[in-house]
Amino acid sequence: MRLDTKSIKTIWRCKCPKCEKGNLYKSSLTIELNTQCPNCALNFNKSDAADGPAVFLIFVLGALLVPLAITLEFALSPPLWLHVILWGSVALILTLAMLRPIKSYVIALQYKHRPEMFN
Repeated sequence: MRLDTKSIKTIWRCKCPKCEKGNLYKSSLTIELNTQCPNCALNFNKSDAADGPAVFLIFVLGALLVPLAITLEFALSPPLWLHVILWGSVALILTLAMLRPIKSYVIALQYKHRPEMFN
């Protein structure tokens, strides 16, 4: 699996890294993996994304949102409650939106570099 535009679309759609057609997750609202790909029967039981996607999101979103919050504070000096609501909401929405694709990416990397894990 090369990281080209087709692979990126597959990762964003949360599809199987092998056949690029079967769903990786049991439903569209959870991050619970299927036991195997419904299309090609690739076994997902041994794949282990662990906390990698969450840690990645914490670091990236922290690096993006903290400078924005500081800039807003110096530019407009809004009340503290506005910071809490604004940045808390933005962080929560971005985390929930990005967690599934990032986990799909980690699983795709595992499939690329350690395909024996999926046997």
